[in-house]
Amino acid sequence: MSASAKAVGSRRRLTWQIATVAAVRDESVSARTLVLDVPDWPGHLAGQHIDVRLTADDGYSTERSYSIASATAEGRVEITVQVVADGEVSPYLAQVLRVGDPLELRGPVGGYFVWRPGADPSETGPPVELIAGGSGIVPLMAMARTRAQVGSTTPFRLLYSVRSPAEAIYADELAKLGLQVDYAYTRQTPPGWPTPAGRVTGALLAEVSFAADARPRIYVCGPTPFVEVVANLLVDAGHEPSQIRTERFGPAGQ
Repeated sequence: MSASAKAVGSRRRLTWQIATVAAVRDESVSARTLVLDVPDWPGHLAGQHIDVRLTADDGYSTERSYSIASATAEGRVEITVQVVADGEVSPYLAQVLRVGDPLELRGPVGGYFVWRPGADPSETGPPVELIAGGSGIVPLMAMARTRAQVGSTTPFRLLYSVRSPAEAIYADELAKLGLQVDYAYTRQTPPGWPTPAGRVTGALLAEVSFAADARPRIYVCGPTPFVEVVANLLVDAGHEPSQIRTERFGPAGQ
């Protein structure tokens, strides 16, 4: 790609445009996916996000960033929004927006927290470890969907920490994507679950994750305290910090 073409693409990503809600679907008791038709959407990388802007009638405007949930596709993008109590934006997106409504956005944004499949899907790449806390599953789901979309044979594992089965996002689809999925329920477990509710520990990581000598690429996403604890546990287990990519979000702003 020429320098001028790259510049045009960059400007397009930074330009606000109007998308249209094409479909909505509930993912859990507190999360909903918005399927958006976006004119001239160029596609995206698994792990990128978009910025969303809401503007009130009086001119007040506020912005939020949301990870892209879908595998790449031209002209369409999906985000999954979890309602935050007393949030300024998430209740509107998840509870008010309807099919046909407009939504202002820009993107795709980000280039560090991404997974790129190899040029040849049949060629097995380094194993990939996905570790999610709560709605941190969203960009990791884009990676899992992209792997399935291109037919990649790269080994994938997911450890998903979530409060309860009712709050697990994408649970049914995750079971069909051909990757190992393990759960850590922090408050309520399903009936007959073999272990009590609790947070992710070093022992659990050792049990369900790739060993350090397999040199997996590791993606960790979730609330800041969760990400910090998990990243430290991974380093303590011998994983190289350079192999661990993190994305975190704080309690404010949704």
